[in-house]
Amino acid sequence: MRAFFRRKRNIVLVLVLLIGGGMSIMGYYNDKDKYFEIAKNLDIFAAFYRELNTYYVDDLPPEKLMYKGIDAMLEETDPYTDFVPEENLDELKFMATGRYGGVGVSVNTDSDRTVITDVYEGSPMDKAGVKPGDIILSLDGKSTKGMEQEEISRMLKGAPGSALAMVTKHPVTGAESNKKIIREEINVRAVSFSGITGSDVGYIRMTQFTENSGQLVQSAFEELKKQYPTMKGLILDLRGNPGGLLDEAVSVANIFVDKNKLIVSTKGKVKSWDREYKTEEPAVDAHIPLVVLTNRSSASASEIVAGAIQDLDRGVIIGQRSFGKGLVQTTRPLPYNAKLKVTTAKYYTPSGRCIQAIDYSHRNSDGEVESMPDSLRRSFNTLAGRKVRDGGGVEPDDAVEPTLLSQVAITLLRKQYIFDYATQYYYSHPKAPQASTFTLSEDDFADFLKYLDGRNYSYKTRSEEALESFQSTAKKEKYYDAVAKEFEALQVKMKHDKKQDLLKNKQEIKRLLEEEIVNRYYMQRGRIEKSLSSDNEVNEAIAVLHKPERYQQLLK
Repeated sequence: MRAFFRRKRNIVLVLVLLIGGGMSIMGYYNDKDKYFEIAKNLDIFAAFYRELNTYYVDDLPPEKLMYKGIDAMLEETDPYTDFVPEENLDELKFMATGRYGGVGVSVNTDSDRTVITDVYEGSPMDKAGVKPGDIILSLDGKSTKGMEQEEISRMLKGAPGSALAMVTKHPVTGAESNKKIIREEINVRAVSFSGITGSDVGYIRMTQFTENSGQLVQSAFEELKKQYPTMKGLILDLRGNPGGLLDEAVSVANIFVDKNKLIVSTKGKVKSWDREYKTEEPAVDAHIPLVVLTNRSSASASEIVAGAIQDLDRGVIIGQRSFGKGLVQTTRPLPYNAKLKVTTAKYYTPSGRCIQAIDYSHRNSDGEVESMPDSLRRSFNTLAGRKVRDGGGVEPDDAVEPTLLSQVAITLLRKQYIFDYATQYYYSHPKAPQASTFTLSEDDFADFLKYLDGRNYSYKTRSEEALESFQSTAKKEKYYDAVAKEFEALQVKMKHDKKQDLLKNKQEIKRLLEEEIVNRYYMQRGRIEKSLSSDNEVNEAIAVLHKPERYQQLLK
């Protein structure tokens, strides 16, 4: 978002304020007040620009210089403090509401083609019969060939009710279709999936904390309880959830935590803004065994929920340490409908800890910031007396190593080969399989291997990358000549066989194919449902919830 203010604009109000008001500001403060220093430097800045603009040999564009100044100021803050011009307020609105004007698709663009990768259920594109795999040839009469993905995304978005003319090509038959799509308000739901897993454990996945997300989680939970009255526990999946509205985090926690319990407090420079956020309603269920899943991409409001559940000993956190964003942002109005999104406070979990991992107020000599070392993290106590620490995200009560994809799988995904094969499979198998139990047959996997014949999916294994790094270092330190023969022999032994790599990672590749194929029939819901059975964190959560004694042990 910081790139916004690098674009040309005609707003120079900042300059006017500096030149016209600098001297008058100075009169209000004495020289012992820090505001005197601010006023003095504003006056110096205004005078400097005035002289530079008057006498510099070439013309200087005022908007470019002003926004370079804003850019420089923002470099001294955290990455969450930002300037948002009027033309980008829709993105700020989307972060808060999950709504935007558009057609409801995701696309992938390379130099040759623009492919629709996902269609949102019930969206204008879904209603028009557009499918994943369809190739976009033109938008509003403009060819998409060579067009950047950012420009394509911009053209797909627009005011609800506006029309988009689109030409698509069928990925199998090559037939072209002309479509007129009427844009609508797209609502990206905070709850992307809810259902039962492991036969008797509820599962809810949240993607963001936007307006009414607390109510959506509550409705999903109440529906699960109604359909499965003997449900043994619930998994709340916050992995990959970047956060959002603080109030909604409190609402989500309130589903499982009784009335008048502290969930989070905020403290900042403006003391009158400090506040405690407590639950306001009786819990929907204050006793059902609860597991919250987190990973390194669970941030902000996700960490408020996870931190509160942990500090109040209301549930078990499983997965990996969360991101560590303990900062609160507020939007402030600026002239010409622009906004300043500024960090105004830090938030603290019920035990009193702040999980912020990086101190942006202290920088190295090169201007870089670092994560807080473990040695400086302080200990706090949960309600039951368990030790928890600040300064580095929410640490899980039951850590599970993240699942890492093999290099061959990463390459097949990046090259779109898994995606393209799923498209072919969909059109040759019109009958929809059951999402949760679909399995790719051995013949189908052999067909996929045949599909890959002649296609380029070259890659380097991590071992090969490590060898190259060793070779480079050894040459710099002049050790390489002494070990050259041994190195070359090792290099030959470790040279990978692409075909063997496919077979060695067969189960992983099959899983990715199955999830992509199911996505063709059931969209995002199907992909998630299919993924649950092979999800290590979900399976660990089910195992914990099936053993009450283990669940209780983790809370001691």
